Amino acid sequence: YQAAKSRQGSHKVKTRSEVNGRAKKPFSQKGTGNARQGSSKPPNFRGGAISMGPQNRDHSFSLNKKEKTLFFGLGKKKEATAENFRRAAGSVVNFVIDKKYSSLAVECPTGGMEAYNCQAFTEGLVLSSYRFLDYFSDERANYHLKNITMVGTCNKDASKKGVIIANAVCDSRDLGNHPGNVTTPTRLANFAKEVGKKGNMKVTIFDREKFTKMGMGSFAGVALGTNEPPKFIIMEYFGGSKKDKPVLLVGKGLTFDTGGISLKPGLRMDEMKFDMCGSAVVFGAMNAIAALKPKMNVVAIVPSTHNMLGGSAVKPGDILTAYNGKTIEVLNTDAEGRLILADALAYASKHYDPEYILDFATLTGAIVITLGGIATGIMGNNEVLIENIKVSSENTGEHVWQLPLWDEYCDQVKSKVADVKNLGSPGQAGSIAGAAFLKAFVREDIPWVHFDIAGTASHVENRSYAQKDGASGQVIRLVLDLLGV
Repeated sequence: YQAAKSRQGSHKVKTRSEVNGRAKKPFSQKGTGNARQGSSKPPNFRGGAISMGPQNRDHSFSLNKKEKTLFFGLGKKKEATAENFRRAAGSVVNFVIDKKYSSLAVECPTGGMEAYNCQAFTEGLVLSSYRFLDYFSDERANYHLKNITMVGTCNKDASKKGVIIANAVCDSRDLGNHPGNVTTPTRLANFAKEVGKKGNMKVTIFDREKFTKMGMGSFAGVALGTNEPPKFIIMEYFGGSKKDKPVLLVGKGLTFDTGGISLKPGLRMDEMKFDMCGSAVVFGAMNAIAALKPKMNVVAIVPSTHNMLGGSAVKPGDILTAYNGKTIEVLNTDAEGRLILADALAYASKHYDPEYILDFATLTGAIVITLGGIATGIMGNNEVLIENIKVSSENTGEHVWQLPLWDEYCDQVKSKVADVKNLGSPGQAGSIAGAAFLKAFVREDIPWVHFDIAGTASHVENRSYAQKDGASGQVIRLVLDLLGV
């Protein structure tokens, strides 16, 4: 597998239907898609470059310099999980890159017995080979791991699927890692068109004049301060039966966030280029769907803009009218992600009859304080859907943690001068307040879950297959697992 432009390597895997004895539950009339089917027995391990010796977080290595053979330990057979394989692959590739080897031949340790473990191992190889090198003009841009070769017994279909999914994640990492003057709303719209062409999707782009006339006052309000043209992006993939309800994926596409009039501190403001990573999750899932062409219906919606200061920028105290007619008191212009998502969720609720809606956003700093860079916060209105998300989370090794969304929290976002306000009660439950606000724009009969990825969209900790200082592409694989892709 040849290295891509700004990453090294390529490959992939997948399959477990039960995690710790918990299978996905049927959802509504049709179900969310069957969980992975496969052997529940631990895979056989081959000899050679694979050692069943001690395992630790760093996967200690020993190198035979004469034969240039690398041995790595996977721990005990009975305790082996897909994430063990994924992280082991990442540790191996990181070792190879650190030593600046140009190629890697690695034996598949699963022996081809369990497809999902093979997929996971391949995912780890590709994801860990990613390096963002586009803006280096010195010697740092010279080294590339040119190719990775899988040898031995391997499930080829699962491995190829892993390549596709992992490369889709890496493409989304690129979108997040480019600066705000490159990853603009126009760039996201063009990316959607590229993916749509590959996957035979219908792609619709509304510009500022169009979505403002349509009544998206909340989204339009956030976009008032920027001269960069905002875009409202819709991607429709109908690969299933016409009778099948689509799944709706909604992503926050805030391509740079100054905070607006409620200006952010200057320290680390450059990292606000990552504020579009919710849209990167959606684009990553659609990118993989375009390549794999599953028999299902999926619609993606991304409202995209900068949040800037300007003579026309929205101000604290302003009242906006959303697409569903609800009025919003703006108390803080830096709580803008929920404002643009409000119109996207309202549009999705009005124009589609979805099986369920998932939204993704780097919404609150509060979730970083709560869960750090380890887990994504989830909140929603349907426990069966949330339970299935948790199972997929365990399948893919992308941790999620459910927070409550009780009526008392929803009361905290009610305004004294409008229907809702874009902040909750001062100094408390900030992440939950964000979800409570969004809930007001989802039709009540639609199952919905909000993902606050502010802590996991970048700077992910303890993942050998993710660069610590860049966009992670986290939860793209979770979404695909949930969909049953």
